[in-house]
Parts: sequence; C-alpha cells; structure tokens
Amino acid sequence: SDGGFHLSGTVTEPATATEPEMTYKVAISFDRCKITSVTCGCGNKDIFYCAHVVALSLYRIRKPDQVKLRLPISETLFQMNRDQLQKFVQYLITAHHTEVLPTAQKLADEILSSNSEINQVHGAPDPTAGASIDDENCWHLDEEQVREQVKLFLSQGGYYGSGKQLNSMFAKVREMLRMRDSNGARMLTLITEQFMADPRLSLWRQQGTGITEKCRQLWDELGALWVCVVLNPHCKLEEKSCWLRQLRKWGEMDVCPLEDGNYGNELPNITNALTQSSGHSQDSLARPRRTVFTRAIEGCDLHWQDSHLQRIISSDFYVSPSYQREGESLLFNSQGQPLWLEHVPTACARVDALRSHGYPREALRLTVAIINTLRLQQQRQLEIYKHQKKELLQRGATTITNLEGWVGHPLNPIGCLFLTLTEACRLEEENCLEISDTGDSKPPVYQHVPVATGSQDSGESYLSLALEVALMGMGQQRVMPEGLYAQDKVCRNEEQIIARLQDLELDPVLVQTLRKQCILLLEGGPFSGLGEVIHRESVPMHTFAKYLFSALLPHDADLAYKLALRAMRLPVLETTAPSGDVTHPHHLVSVVPSRYPRWFTLGHLESQQCELASTMLTAAKGDMLRLRTVLEAIQKNIHSSSLIFKLAQDAFKIATPADSNSDTTLLNVALELGLQVMRMTLSTLNWRRREMVRWLVTCATEVGVRALVSILQSWYSLFTPTEATSIVAATVMSHNTILRLSLDYPQREELASCARTLALQCAMKDPQNCALSALTLCEKDHIAFETAYQIVIDAASTGMTYTQLFTIARYMEHRGYPLRAFKLASLAMTHLNLAYNQDTHPAINDVLWACALSHSLGKNELAAIIPLVVKSVHCATVLSDILRRCTMTAPGLAGIPGRRNSGKLMSTDKAPLRQLLDATISAYINTTHSRLTHISPRHYGEFIEFLSKARETFLLAQDGHIQFAQFIDNLKQIYKGKKKLMLLVRERFG
Repeated sequence: SDGGFHLSGTVTEPATATEPEMTYKVAISFDRCKITSVTCGCGNKDIFYCAHVVALSLYRIRKPDQVKLRLPISETLFQMNRDQLQKFVQYLITAHHTEVLPTAQKLADEILSSNSEINQVHGAPDPTAGASIDDENCWHLDEEQVREQVKLFLSQGGYYGSGKQLNSMFAKVREMLRMRDSNGARMLTLITEQFMADPRLSLWRQQGTGITEKCRQLWDELGALWVCVVLNPHCKLEEKSCWLRQLRKWGEMDVCPLEDGNYGNELPNITNALTQSSGHSQDSLARPRRTVFTRAIEGCDLHWQDSHLQRIISSDFYVSPSYQREGESLLFNSQGQPLWLEHVPTACARVDALRSHGYPREALRLTVAIINTLRLQQQRQLEIYKHQKKELLQRGATTITNLEGWVGHPLNPIGCLFLTLTEACRLEEENCLEISDTGDSKPPVYQHVPVATGSQDSGESYLSLALEVALMGMGQQRVMPEGLYAQDKVCRNEEQIIARLQDLELDPVLVQTLRKQCILLLEGGPFSGLGEVIHRESVPMHTFAKYLFSALLPHDADLAYKLALRAMRLPVLETTAPSGDVTHPHHLVSVVPSRYPRWFTLGHLESQQCELASTMLTAAKGDMLRLRTVLEAIQKNIHSSSLIFKLAQDAFKIATPADSNSDTTLLNVALELGLQVMRMTLSTLNWRRREMVRWLVTCATEVGVRALVSILQSWYSLFTPTEATSIVAATVMSHNTILRLSLDYPQREELASCARTLALQCAMKDPQNCALSALTLCEKDHIAFETAYQIVIDAASTGMTYTQLFTIARYMEHRGYPLRAFKLASLAMTHLNLAYNQDTHPAINDVLWACALSHSLGKNELAAIIPLVVKSVHCATVLSDILRRCTMTAPGLAGIPGRRNSGKLMSTDKAPLRQLLDATISAYINTTHSRLTHISPRHYGEFIEFLSKARETFLLAQDGHIQFAQFIDNLKQIYKGKKKLMLLVRERFG
C-alpha cells in the first residue's frame, strides 16, 4: 500500500531448483521523487538496493492504479473514537508483541508523566506523512554499508577484482553527481575516509616504498573526483567550505599520498643539490608538498561568476560584435568566437565538472572555446618561432614552453576534452549495451555533429575537433616529469588516448584534420614535440608517431614518413647534449653528475622507438629508397644492440614469408642491421652473442653467396677468431648451406677458399682456441693444411696448454698422421705435471694414449717419450699402469712403412723401460712416506693394498724382492710408533 510518502508491500521470490519460494516484507520511504530509506526482510546489506526493493518500486511506477493509496496514518487515527483507538493500539501490540511491547510500555509511562519530554511537544510524528517543503531531501544511502564495502575491498589489496569494485563505486559517485544527487559528495567522503584509514599507508611510508600501481590509480581517481565535486557550478558556499576543511585535514595527515607518486623519496630535489654550500636550509628550497588532494583544495578557490565564462557556457551564439574584431582581444578570436584564457588543465577541469554534474551542452560550449584558444596559441607560437628559427637551429636546442605536460597530467585534460566532444557524436544504437560474441564491448560508433556556433557556418564537427585536440595535446613538447610514477603515467595516458583515437573511423573530413595538424606539428617550434629542434629531456614521441604513421600512410605516405623519421630521435641518450635552458628550476640537469637524468621508463621508451622503426621497415618493404632512409634513422638514433638485433630479426621475418618469395630489399636491410649488431657487440660481453652470430650467418645465407663471401673476408671486424672458425666458417662450409644455396663448383670453391684463408688468419691470431677448427677447415687443401699444422707447432712451445695439444694430437692420429700426433703428444707432455696424489687427474687418459701411440710406433719413439713421462708424472699407480702396458706386447705394431719390427717383448732391465721402472719404484716409496705422515686408522686396510701393488712393481726388478724387504724393514723402523699399522704390515709382508 502507498501512504503518499511510505510504500509497503510483500515481494515473492519464486522457487528455484535449489531454493524454496520466499516472501519478503518491504518498506520504502520517499520524498519528492527520491527514495529516502528502505527496509527489507531479506537482510541483504549492500550500497545498492536489493532486488526486492527495486521490484516494489518498479511495481509502484508501472502499475500505480494497482497500489492501494491510503491517507497518512495520523488522518486515519484522527477519525477514530476513544474505544476504536484503544482497540487499534491493543491489536497492534498483540500482532507484534515481542518487538513493540517494551517500546509501548516506555511510551505509556512517558505520556502519563506530566513533565516528560514527549509532553512538551504538540502532536506526534507520522512516518507516512512527507517532510516539510524546505527540508533537505536526498536519496537513501546506507553509510555504514559504504564504509564496510570500501574497507573490505581495500583490505583485499587489489586482488579478487577488488580494484574493479572500487572503480565501480567511483563510477557510482560520478553517476550520482550527474543526477545531481547530493549523496554523491557524501558517498565520496565516506570512501575517502576509508582510503585514509588504510593501514598500508603508514606501512608504505615507514618503509619508503611506493604505493602499489593499482592503488595509485585509485588514489588518482579519488583526487580527480574531488576536483569535480568542488567545481560543482551550483554548490552552496557552506558546502564548499565544509569540503575544503575536510580536504585540508586529509592533506595534512602525514600518510596522505603525494600527487607525483611516492612519499617524495624517489629523487632528491635537484635544486637542493645546488645550494648545499650556501647557508640555506634544504627544506626551504624544497617544492611545497603536493598531495592527491592539493588540486581539489586549489579548485575550491575557483568560481563560476565571471560574466564572460557565464556567457560562453549559456549560449551557442555568443560572439563579439563585428566592429570589435580588428586588433587584439583577450576575449574573442578574429572570427569573433569567444576564447577562454585560463590555465589549460584548470579550464579542462571545469569542463569535466560541467560534464560530471549533468551539464553536457555547457561542457561542449566551454570545450569549443578552449580549443579556439589553443589554436590561437599554436598560431602565435608558430609566428614567434619563424623569427627565431635560424638562431634555434644553430643552437640545436630549444627551451620548453610548456612547463606542465598535458598528457599524464593528474587532471587528464586532453582525455577530458576528447571524451566531452566524442560523447556528443556517439551514435546510440539500439543495442549498444550488448556485448559482442567475443565478450568485448563493441567499439563506439561516431557520427559528425556540426559545431553549434553563432558565427558563419564553420563546417566543423565535434568529432573533427576531438581528433584535433587529441593530436595537439599528444604532440605538445613537454619535459619528462621526475619520478617513476609520473613517468609511468605519461606512458599510460598516452596509450589510453591512442586507444580512443583508434576507435575513430578516418573519413575524408578527419583525414584532412589529421594532415593539417601533422603539418603544424612538423613546422612547429618549441611548442611541438615533433618540431625541428627539441629540448634534450623532451618526452619522446615514438608511440604517438607510430599511430600517426599508420593513420596517415594510406592517405599521404610522404608526410607519414617525414613525421615518423623526425620522431625517431631520443636526444636524452646522445652523450653530448646541447644545454637548452629550461626555465623552471628543478630541471637544471647539468648539475646532475650522471650522464642523463633518471628516466625510469627508459627501457620502455627505447622499445617504443624500436616499434616505430619496425613499423616503418614493414611498410617500406620493396621500396629501396624509403628503406635506406629508415635504415639511416635506425643507425643514427638507436643505441642498444639488443634492440637493433630485434629489428634485424623483424625485418628478416617480414622479408622471408613462408608462402612466397623473399624480398631482397628488406633482406639486405636485415643483414646490414645484423652486421651493425656484430660490430657493436664484438668487444662487449653479451649473453645473446652466440645466438646473434648464428642468426647473422642464416641471414647472410638467405641473401646469397656474395654476402657469405663478404662476411668471411671481413671477419675480424665482426667476429672473434673462435666465432669465425667454430660458428661462421663451419656453418658456411656445412652440407646444409651448400644445398640451401645450390652452388655450382666454382662458387663452392670460392667459399671454401675464403673459409680456409679465414681459418689460417684465426689460427695465427688465437692458436689456442682456433687451431683445431683451422685444421678441420683446411683438410681438403694440402698447402693450407700444412700451413695450419706449422702454425700449431710454432705455437705449441709457448701459447698452448697440454689439453689443447693432446686434442690436436689425437685429431692427427685419427687423420692418419701418427708421427705428427707423436710430436704433438711429446710437446703436450712437457707442459704437464702430475703430483703423487693426482691419481684421478683428467689428463691420465691422454698420457696413457700418448704412451700407447709411442709404443705402437716403435722402440725409438718409446725411448723418446719415457724421459718426458718420468719428468712429468709422479703418480705411482699411473706409472705402474704404463709400465704394465709396455711389457704386454712388442713395440712397433703400427707398422710404419719401411721399418723393421723385431716382434720381441721389451725387458724392464734395459733402457728405455729400466728408467721407467726405477721412476715407478721411487714414486711408490715417496708416496708411501707421504701417506704415512698423516694416516688415520680407517685408511689402514687401503694402505696395505697399496703396498701389495707396490710389491708387484718392485718384483719386476732383478733384485726386487731384496729391495722390497729392505723397504718394509725401513718402514717398521721409522714408523714403529704406529703399532697397530705395523702389526698389519708384519702380518702381510713378514
């Protein structure tokens, strides 16, 4: 039923598969078309109304005649007599006795007491009657619920989609403002209070760490919403002063986040660095602390009373009288259209406030005035620049005229103007709220809406203005702000604006706007980031230029390339930077000792520069002249080898599509970039170097045989000797390469000859690492092979290790040069030294192999190597192993032609084995004494076995058993203190 100001009813929720049918009692109070309070039996707590409240409200709106209308209850009671009233009250109490009995008894006591408060007032309240006409009225807002929800979402720290939830609460505030619902500011206050109470703030501040990225964006939105609230064109003064008090209170709290990111600890203020010597205290120089609320606090000083501003926003036909159009005016341009000369971000904040508070027409009118002002400033700066051009070009640097960048600005001025204009052009399709099949919302569809103006028809549309202002803002030359957060925001904001621009279908009207603005940006002086000269710390234009290039290319290729090539620069990375002066103090970069200021996003910016280059390379495929200019721009402006390598790989991919022929123009560019990378990384360490070298050979192979010959001939400027032999020449000479290029005999020979020349040069330069590869590469050419062998022999005495020499020696044996192998093995032996305890040394196998080789060649070779072995090897077990092997078979079994072989086993009594036997016995004796100086009982068993092995060797000598017995006696005498061990020795050896 509807009591005029109170609606009550029951709502039935039908049964579902899992839940039975439920009925809920709902009561709603309302006043002047606004719901002021609700209760529902479902007990659902949320900042939005439950489904049952919505259902009852809709039922009342759609079927007003179905709802029984009743008088306010006070009127009904007035018509009852004494008995009826008594009956009514008793029945009411009986129906709800548990809930109302205590209240009924309390009220009865108060009414019967003559001096109670209730009896001081005439009449009684009636909840079903409305408020009086001058009472404040506002929509019902469950404040406790708002607090609880914000607290919960913040505690989840951006997880579980809580960031989304908070953003939807902000959107709710914007919606309330647009409906001019006074709860908007109230809800924002509640949200802010919870944000300020977030326990993480003090934690972040103590640790000096930055607020997390997600959280920062929420704080930014909070700050921007407050600017919107305080700029409400129709708010009362007392409201504003109340907000100002609150904002100041929050801003003064030490945990309040700062506007430019962290708690001010990212960078010392550069001006401080200058004046430490002079007597100032540092703090007096620091810039005033700006919190996320500072802009809103400043916004409280703005008002809407200016008569020019009032006329701009209240009429489309406000123009200057035609007789005033001569000469300069601050209020109108030469066509008589009004200008608004306020600080741009502030003026845009007004637009945002008008839009947000439900004044879309007014917002549009102010936007047009701002754009006309920007155009005029652009024209004036262009004229000033023309006069100074010569001098600026000579200096090669420029001042920055815009001390505050509009892209990445806390108030997002460009985004705000763009949105205001495009919203006026949106084609509201019937189903624009539907989501497409993929689950993405469809891009908006726009149409041209002519600009409403009082002067002659300008033929302009709000859509073309939107494009123009976005291009103007993005192309504005501005200094990179300080601090990671502010720099990151510049990139993010840029990407957001470009994403919006990409939703625009470029028809002839918009293409004309695009071309005109691009030409202005190219000709522009200091105000344009695409002008001929820019300041060293200017925010780079790569991302923006990539959009412009792709958008312009189908319509005006020359302009597209001119613009993208101009944007390729990144002056902050040039070592010698001309000192363009910057007129605000905290950018006196010359005082900072590092080579360039702290650009935290430099990595991202360089990759954007690389993306721009890649986009141009792709577009220029097949056009040699264009490719040349792009290549020159890359070589001049990109300083990172890994990025140039990425570009080379990109170009290679595009040049060699799987389904069609290669494009030679682009392949050559890929090769040239690859060669540049090789030169850049030749002397610096780069973990991707091997990959780069392999890739370059692949690329050169695709280009053809001339490219391969060229890299082989100029290897020393591109590769290390090891890379040149083991990767480059080896790959070029591989079977796969020959097949891939389907070469004829003369071409194959030319390549092989180049590879051999390279091999010999590398072997001379670095014999240690290249000798083996060089020999392998020269195998098929006798003269080259001999030369390589000679290089190895020359280097063997000085620069090579025994491992390298043994490896080459084994290779020689394998190739059928056993005598050369013997010579190299002998040289290797002179570099080796094996101590008594190195019985697991990796070179043991090489020594055994060398002795086996010598033995197989014959007695003379064995006689030559044994003195070397005795000199180098002091390990008894190794020596006895060699000795055993030499006595098992007769020497000279290799069967060298022209040599006679006696076929007799060799005796250990005669040279050369006698020398080896003596050395082995003395090695056993020395090792025994060394082991006994510090032996522990657990090694006794092992030691006895060692002595048994020694005995076997002793017994090879003629008087070996006598020698061994003397040796044992000697031990018993010297080490008699080790009683237990000597007992074991006696047991085994007597």
